[in-house]
Amino acid sequence: MELEHISNQVFFRNPTGAVTCNRTVCLRLSVKDAGVPRSVRVIYKTDDGNEQYANMPYVFSVLGANIYEASVKMPDTACLIWYFFEVATDSGIVYYGNNNENLGGKGAVSFGYPSHAFQITVYKDSYETPDWFKKSVAYQIFPDRFCNGNENGEFLGDRTDIIRRNWGDQPFYTAEQFGGEYKSNDFFGGNLEGIIKKLDYLEDLGVTVIYLNPIFKASSNHKYDTGDYSKIDPMFGDEETFSRLCREAKKHGIRIILDGVFNHTGDDSKYFNKYGNYDSVGAFQSKNSPYYSWYNFIEYPNVYESWWGMTTLPQVNEHSEELREYLLTGENSIVKKWIRLGASGWRLDVVDELPDFFVKELRSAVKEVNPEAVIIGEVWEDASNKVAYSRRREYFYGDELDSVMNYPFRNALIEASLCRIDAESFNRRIMSLKENYPSPAYYSTLNIMSSHDVERIMTLMGGVPTRHEVDRHYQASFELNGYALETAKKRTRLAMGIAMTMPGVPCLFYGDELGVQGYGDPFCRSCFPWDSMDAVDPDAKMRNWIKELIRLRKSSDAFSVGDLECVYSIGYTYGYIRSTENEKYVIIANFDNVPRDIRLDVARYGISELEIALSDECCVRTQHTSSDGVFFVDTSPHSFAVYKCR
Repeated sequence: MELEHISNQVFFRNPTGAVTCNRTVCLRLSVKDAGVPRSVRVIYKTDDGNEQYANMPYVFSVLGANIYEASVKMPDTACLIWYFFEVATDSGIVYYGNNNENLGGKGAVSFGYPSHAFQITVYKDSYETPDWFKKSVAYQIFPDRFCNGNENGEFLGDRTDIIRRNWGDQPFYTAEQFGGEYKSNDFFGGNLEGIIKKLDYLEDLGVTVIYLNPIFKASSNHKYDTGDYSKIDPMFGDEETFSRLCREAKKHGIRIILDGVFNHTGDDSKYFNKYGNYDSVGAFQSKNSPYYSWYNFIEYPNVYESWWGMTTLPQVNEHSEELREYLLTGENSIVKKWIRLGASGWRLDVVDELPDFFVKELRSAVKEVNPEAVIIGEVWEDASNKVAYSRRREYFYGDELDSVMNYPFRNALIEASLCRIDAESFNRRIMSLKENYPSPAYYSTLNIMSSHDVERIMTLMGGVPTRHEVDRHYQASFELNGYALETAKKRTRLAMGIAMTMPGVPCLFYGDELGVQGYGDPFCRSCFPWDSMDAVDPDAKMRNWIKELIRLRKSSDAFSVGDLECVYSIGYTYGYIRSTENEKYVIIANFDNVPRDIRLDVARYGISELEIALSDECCVRTQHTSSDGVFFVDTSPHSFAVYKCR
């Protein structure tokens, strides 16, 4: 007996992908060499519901297989639907569910209930995400390390409790370097004025969104230990500087997105005030503090809930009405204040540790001030089916997030670029996101390649061990050079090409456009090499490549909001098409280290001509014609090419 259901093909599931509430979905199962089954059923349920089933009558035959079909109406509330098939014959019962990778697409046969069911994401038809964001190109900045805007290079803030470092030195990474305790208090002097001064550079690069790591008052250089949500850290500037940054950025066609750290504060904060450094009565100091309800004390005052056990980061109690009024719901709440002062959205740190009701209230508060503001969550897995603390999260039902940091995309892209997975495996991972994410979210994902939390893309493209596999001393001393560096550059250009031509918002981490290297935190947080750009990026080869990619992306909506389909996935060569009603582009990437000649069949798209639009290598042929839609294309090792279709 042969069974088949391919969940991302419209023949088997119509419509494919996520659907809105009350939508009817037609499901088909192909059955071959089974005689006349006693019954064919689709079994489905929600996370909290009971199993239901629908009988699937025979409808027609094709290529020797019998097709069975059922129509299932989706619930009137947003949820996930899980389904699989049951075929009963005289010889017994056979099941067909999702594949072992749980990626959707083609499933697998089992003789008991499947380990994985197919997923349908059901979301509210009112769910919308900002159109401007879908067409953006983002640039992430770690403020202390980007640029010091003071003419004399002096530090702002007049702090005496920090370690002042010279621009370009390696960040400290051992407790001994900090004097015996790891404090993250080495600073290099970057500030908001420095970002303002580099807006011309960012506009020339093609950037339209700046995502800033935290800028509110805090003790550390990373600022994830918030001291005062209502104030810009004095080392970065002040409220007027921030407003000016937003105004000047707008003149350059750039919007500003802030990092919201709402799961925890610093112990050195006006709210907790463990060390008495603030002119306030903190929760640590008195149970009569206005902030006492913000925290969960186990043994007052020294034992309290903290983020991952780090006592410097006391965890907040999101159920506290006082906390939520201050951060979210109040007329002058924190999330509203900074939107009014010019920010265009929030990135939510560790959003999986914020309860759903909190994220819903945050969305409502932000959209009340600016319906076009964007809300991005830090989620490291498939956000559509994420489970955190034994609860299925509701990020994409329509009441919470617009976007997430697309780590699944990043991970797949890195593994494909290093030929650790083949093109077909890469495609399954990419298409799984397309299948599971509602369209408003799918075209809004923040497609990162590097970030403040992970290795830089250039370093990983050298095929090195990950940050989890080597110690910090190894990471501190490591640098690619010679042949390894040149290979890494080719792979990086290829990865950048894919990121810029895939659905979602491509995001550069400051310095990626030069090919800056760096292992995990803090080595990925090095200073931007303004005085040695040409040494890092000779002849501006990487910068010019990035500019060309961004120019291409902006030239056609096909790259931002167009449909995505795979047209080739054999070995380590991958081809896909991005299309709108009026335009089509074929993109071909050869991840392999040897040339590959491919036979590309795009007849079903009515394509008769391919003309090169962008390539990182000299193409043997810049134009291909075909009378039958079949093309023969030569690809160089680690190459990337975009063809405009006619």
